[in-house]
Amino acid sequence: MFLLANMMKRFVQVGTLRVIDPKGREHLFRGQPGPEVGFRLTDPTLPRRIFFNAELGVGEGYTNGTFILEGCDLHDFFAFYSANQEALWHYPTQSALARVSRLFRRVQQHNPVGKAQEHVSHHYDISNDLYRLFLDDDLQYSCAYFRRPEVGLEEAQLDKKRHLAAKLCLEPGQRVLDIGCGWGGMGVYLAQVAGVEVVGVTLSHQQHRLACERAEEAGVADRVRFELMDYRLLEERFDRIVSVGMFEHVGTGRYREFFCKVANLLERDGLALLHSIGHMSPPSVASPWLRRYIFPGAYSPSLSEVLPAVEENRLWVLDVEILRTHYADTLRHWYERLTAHRDEVVAMHDERFFRMWEFYLVSCENMFRNGAQMVFQMQLAHRRDAAPLTRDYIGEAEARLVEREAELTTREPVPR
Repeated sequence: MFLLANMMKRFVQVGTLRVIDPKGREHLFRGQPGPEVGFRLTDPTLPRRIFFNAELGVGEGYTNGTFILEGCDLHDFFAFYSANQEALWHYPTQSALARVSRLFRRVQQHNPVGKAQEHVSHHYDISNDLYRLFLDDDLQYSCAYFRRPEVGLEEAQLDKKRHLAAKLCLEPGQRVLDIGCGWGGMGVYLAQVAGVEVVGVTLSHQQHRLACERAEEAGVADRVRFELMDYRLLEERFDRIVSVGMFEHVGTGRYREFFCKVANLLERDGLALLHSIGHMSPPSVASPWLRRYIFPGAYSPSLSEVLPAVEENRLWVLDVEILRTHYADTLRHWYERLTAHRDEVVAMHDERFFRMWEFYLVSCENMFRNGAQMVFQMQLAHRRDAAPLTRDYIGEAEARLVEREAELTTREPVPR
């Protein structure tokens, strides 16, 4: 406990931290006036593990039930962490760990054909029933678009799909590729509201099966085709390409490969739209806990890592929009829904699994609310005139899509 206590003294600059060590001894660490949190450690190996790798040690301890919060909840704990995190980053063991981890970034993000499917299955093939418990009705598992803070998750996810569709400048009969199509909601929506043909690709068996069923149920199976395959194996050409929440799984070593493939698949007068998590700070590494337990091989890039690969493939960046706290609000909705179904999640899996996912959702919300994480939407094309020269068209297109959605509600269900 001596090593951890020494680090906590440096860590706590704001607020008060109360720690009960595995022998039952209390340790108080105080900084400037601020929030008060506390935790109890019941595993005698945990103080040393937290000292050498704080993020991994705390995450594993909470998941295993040996890091027990006292007098606070996860949201309180992460708010406290955010107020003091810079001091922790500069502590010798933690800064050394970060330097070493950066040396192995390419190994951590190794996602060749085949390995990528293993990584996707780890997270997305758990159970469709689990995702139904906390996602919106359309199973949108990416950042929603909150036009107003008070809107619900269903409306915000529909607004997200509409916002992306507007940026694609769709015309009836066009062919659209959806890279990382999830459970098919985006592809079905585009076919219904814009009269386009959609090919969606995913590496998740469970997503693929349900996406195909949903296209049939929506009556668009003649215009929407979902394939269980790696996007790198495609050879067709498309008028439009959209990718939502998939780029985080590509890995920095394969960004040039990704944009080269997009450039080759996109018609000369086409448009591509990339919606991805990123961060506003310099290039870094993924959280070791998230990488091990939730998203193996994943990484959220800085724009400075993305743009060189775009430029090397001679693509125009026509527009970039940064969504700052939208994902924090999305994650809060997911957390509230997950905890409302705690007993069902535990019955499906176990208590440890629930704690792991609770930690995942709250830690990620904190990254987007108080940390460096954000979401970017990047519009790409071969030609500078592939989209209108001002942004006025986005709002105009959204208004037309709202009218189309209203028309469809009297004929067929629109995926929400």
